[in-house]
Amino acid sequence: MFPELNNLLNISPDRAEQGKLTLLCDAKTDGSFLVHHFLSFYLRANCKVCFLALVQSFSHYNIVGQKLGVSLTVARERGQLVFLEGLKSSMDVFFQAHKEPHPLQFLREVNAGNLQPLFEFVREALKPVDNREPAWRCPVLLVDDLSLLLSLGVGAVAVLDFVHYCRATVCCEFKGNVVALVHDSGDGEDEENDILLNGLSHQSHLILRTEGLSTGFCRDVHGQLKILWRRPSQPTAQRDRSLIYQYKIQDKNVSFFAKGMSPAVL
Repeated sequence: MFPELNNLLNISPDRAEQGKLTLLCDAKTDGSFLVHHFLSFYLRANCKVCFLALVQSFSHYNIVGQKLGVSLTVARERGQLVFLEGLKSSMDVFFQAHKEPHPLQFLREVNAGNLQPLFEFVREALKPVDNREPAWRCPVLLVDDLSLLLSLGVGAVAVLDFVHYCRATVCCEFKGNVVALVHDSGDGEDEENDILLNGLSHQSHLILRTEGLSTGFCRDVHGQLKILWRRPSQPTAQRDRSLIYQYKIQDKNVSFFAKGMSPAVL
């Protein structure tokens, strides 16, 4: 995890909040460092994590996790991490027979959109169990990334329904958290992507949006991060508070600074 980001968000593994939906969004840049941050953050917080890794392999996330001080291999072996490797599992759907519906069963359906098996996978992974297992602090669902479901033919409404049921189960029933990444294509004609982003934004308690610099590539400033705290149940004027920082990604850390205050510029 990145300590500077924890300071900006006023959070720490010792006092992780519960019942929250966090939306990670990137536009014209790669916001995957936020996924790695929250994965390592919740593992360090001793939470039970279900990670729907639809983009990269387990080894990729494990290598980055080791740089951030956590071992996904150890977490998975002790039952703290339930990892769905989308790249590998998609092959299983096509080439292996399954008695029970596969979490990615929608890949074989003519009209993709039935995400119920994927939801059942999440619920089974995070449901409370007896006292024989370690007492994890709270369950967490992490998704990287929801935009891929749109690319695979799932409609935005079906994805929003999936998130709704996950929120109702993980956040409300299990008293845990949901964190999901969505790409902003920036294409005004991509209606499905707009529906997904707008729908999730209205539900979220925290939105972290990374954007590329309008001036183009810079060696010392890789982008800017907008942090938006929301209280969905409150009137708009009372619920929103935002901050904007610029950042530079390093090998094992990310440094943040106010706009125009990069050490390289000063």
